[in-house]
Amino acid sequence: MCEQVLGIEPASEDEKPKRRTQADKWALNYEAARQFYEREGHLQVPRKHVERIVGEDQEEREHKLGAWIGNQRSRAATLTPERMEQLSAIGMRWS
Repeated sequence: MCEQVLGIEPASEDEKPKRRTQADKWALNYEAARQFYEREGHLQVPRKHVERIVGEDQEEREHKLGAWIGNQRSRAATLTPERMEQLSAIGMRWS
C-alpha cells in the first residue's frame, strides 16, 4: 500500500541501520567505562551519569554509564571471566 499510494519504496540494504550485537553493545559501554576511568581515576560512577564517547564511525554517542556499571556489579556472578578481568583492570570494585 505504501508503495502504490505514497510511492515509498523499501530501504535498500545500504540504507538500513546496522544492527549491533550484545557483544558490540558491551564493548561500547566498556569503552565508555575505560574513558571515565582514565579521566577520573576510579569507577565510582553516579547511577545517573551519562558518558559521551566518539565511536569508530566518528559519531558521538551517549552511554548511561552509571546504570551500566551498577548492572555489571549486580551481574558479577554471570559475567564471563574475560569481562570480569577487563573491568577489574580498569579499577572496578565488585563490592
